[in-house]
Order: sequence, then C-alpha cells, then structure tokens
Amino acid sequence: MSSTSEASWRGAPVHAVLFDLDGTLLDTADDISLALNRAIAEFGWAPVAASDTRTLIGRGGPTLVQRAAELQGRPLEAATQAAIVERFFHHYGALQGSDESSAKPFPGATEGLRQVHDAGLQTAIVTNKQQRFAIALAQRLGFAAWVDLVVGGDTCVRRKPDPMPLLFACESLKVAPASALMVGDSINDVTAARGAGIAVVCVPYGYNEGMDPRTLPCDRIIDSIAELPALLFAGEGAGAGEGEGEGAGEGAAAGVGADAGVR
Repeated sequence: MSSTSEASWRGAPVHAVLFDLDGTLLDTADDISLALNRAIAEFGWAPVAASDTRTLIGRGGPTLVQRAAELQGRPLEAATQAAIVERFFHHYGALQGSDESSAKPFPGATEGLRQVHDAGLQTAIVTNKQQRFAIALAQRLGFAAWVDLVVGGDTCVRRKPDPMPLLFACESLKVAPASALMVGDSINDVTAARGAGIAVVCVPYGYNEGMDPRTLPCDRIIDSIAELPALLFAGEGAGAGEGEGEGAGEGAAAGVGADAGVR
C-alpha cells in the first residue's frame, strides 16, 4: 500500500481517518434492541420492535430511551430515564460478555480499516456509544489492532452531532482537522464533521435515525469502506463522484473536552 504522504482527499493531504462505529463499521442494532427491551421490561414497558429500534439509534443511551418513550407515548421523568439507561448499559454490557451478542462488521468494513491503518494513516473510532463498549467490540471482533484511538459518547462533555469528539480525536492524534476524514452513516456524523471542518464520507447501509443515508449532505457516498483505500491512495477523491452527497458545506470548529481512552 502507498505511504501516508500520498494519501489525499480532493487534493488535500489526509493523515487520519475517523470512523463512526454503529451503522458504519458494525451492525449492532440487534444487540441494542435486545438490551433496550430487557431494560424497559423491568419498568413494565412493552417491547420495541427491532425494526423500530434501528430508527432510534444514533445519539447515545439517554436519547435512545427518550425516543423509545416517545414511540410508546409515555411520559418520561429524568430519574426514570436515568434508571432505564443504567439498566440498558447493564444488559448491553452483559451481552458483550456472553455468546448472545450478534454484532458483526459490515461487509468490507474491517478490511478497509486494516488497509487504511496498514498504509500508515492514523485511525480512530468516534462514537456515541460508551467508550468501554466500543473498545470491547473492537477487541472481541478482532480489529482493535487497527484502531489507534477510541472516543466514546462518555469521553467528552458533548457527543456528536457536536464537533467536540471529532476535534478531540484530531488533537489526540496530533492531526489538523483539515488533514482528517470522517466516515459515517448519519446526519450526526455529517453535522459533527462540518462543525469541525473535516471532510466526510458516508456509507448507504447505516441507521441514520430511520432516514435514507444516501440523502445525507456529505462529500461522497461509498458503497463499502473497502472502497476507501482506493479513494485515498489513487486520487479518486479528487473530484465529485457518482453517488456523492448533496449540499456539502463547512462549519466552524469548537473546543474539545475530557480525556479519551486509547485501546
């Protein structure tokens, strides 16, 4: 594979690639659905269909529980929300330590990640999932060696769509935001990247809170992360490509927050 100095996106050098986790690298929807239903059952709620859970994913555990309550037309006090979130994390963690977990990489995701890392680029996972769960998934599914940094939803003061976690990742990797590329599947990823001044590529198969990811205003849509190395090292990211997202724009950068863990 080519050296880092040759990696570029639309004529600008790229030194780091930041990846979303749920819906981008991994299909985790069934695990999230199972943990959510086990948690809310303890509070007498009806189960949420797995197909509905996919539309609720994207902004972390508290928002997941809030959206489940809204879906069922339930009032939700802050104390009850916090208690359900705690139980959701308990059940989700238990899944990670058992044979019940069905989380798996999307086709081409880990191979693309490996090639990008092996080429000398720095890589980070920037997710709204709690950091410990993201690290555990990377280790269990065998791709932790290709990830230099994990920024979770509990790493910084604010989560995506705020740009803070992306800026924190760049700062930790000692890479300028203009020399990074974000890869995601949702409007949260696009909004965070725009706010951080980072180019953003999206995959079409993710969750995106129930909306078609192909409508996202990103810089380009790629069918698989396996396509990413060719775009970065063969200069194919130099111009607009077929399937490119509409409405690309730029945003102002924001400050960064607390310490992130490295694998």
